[in-house]
Amino acid sequence: MTSSIRPTTLALATEEWIAYAVYFDHKRRTDPEFRKALKRESRRIAKAEREEAEEHAGRQKQTIRSLVSSAQEEGFPSSVEDKETYFMTAVGRGESLCQNESTHVEAAFSFYKALKVYPQPGDLITIYDKTVPKPVLDILADMVAIDGSLTIGSDAGTVDE
Repeated sequence: MTSSIRPTTLALATEEWIAYAVYFDHKRRTDPEFRKALKRESRRIAKAEREEAEEHAGRQKQTIRSLVSSAQEEGFPSSVEDKETYFMTAVGRGESLCQNESTHVEAAFSFYKALKVYPQPGDLITIYDKTVPKPVLDILADMVAIDGSLTIGSDAGTVDE
């Protein structure tokens, strides 16, 4: 008994879905008000998505600013051994956080911390360009732009005499 009910139910559901698709297509092709309503709905959804993306970008910028300022307040190690340990820890944490898309900001922050203690930041940026995913690299670039004390360039590690 149940063996004939399932195929019948499935056939009826499929038939109803096809009938609705045909009705929708006919309505879309022949009713100008329906087409206008569909366009309005499409524009409304696109606008909402655009606003959501802008809002997310604003929140992310604020998070980046607060992370950079908290790192500057916290300070960085000064001895060579401490800097090396700090660097290795930060890079390791950043690499592990890069794997998950939801932790890209934290990964970029870890790479930023490593960049702050590295003796030649320009060289490290070159390495990051080759190994770090682009979204994380973009966030890291925002962090570097916010931090005015970090000098990255061809003469960043040299001292003028």
